[in-house]
Amino acid sequence: MTRSLKKGPYVDAKLMKKVSTRKAGAGGIKTWARSSQIAPEFVGHTFLVHNGKSFEEVYVTEDMVGHRLGEFSPTTKFIKHGGRMQKEAEMAAKAAEISAAQAAKGAAAAATPAGAKK
Repeated sequence: MTRSLKKGPYVDAKLMKKVSTRKAGAGGIKTWARSSQIAPEFVGHTFLVHNGKSFEEVYVTEDMVGHRLGEFSPTTKFIKHGGRMQKEAEMAAKAAEISAAQAAKGAAAAATPAGAKK
């Protein structure tokens, strides 16, 4: 459910105060306010958004206005699915691809006459 138009976008008051007092190129602004929406005043600033473990650096551009700060600082790290079985399946697929390429190459060589010149 979206926020009421009567209320307007949620922007953390402390964060807005920090942005208004700091110049655009003067280092990052540390924040834990992941739910704060990005206002047009934030464009050009660098934020250090906390992801639960560390601070991720987020440089705000015009395309980000209206989104939340937390969207640009992922809290989980994706680790590839599968394990040994997945690796074996990938190796088998790669071997099948190589053998198919060699078979196609062999068929093309057999199709051309041996005595024909290019």
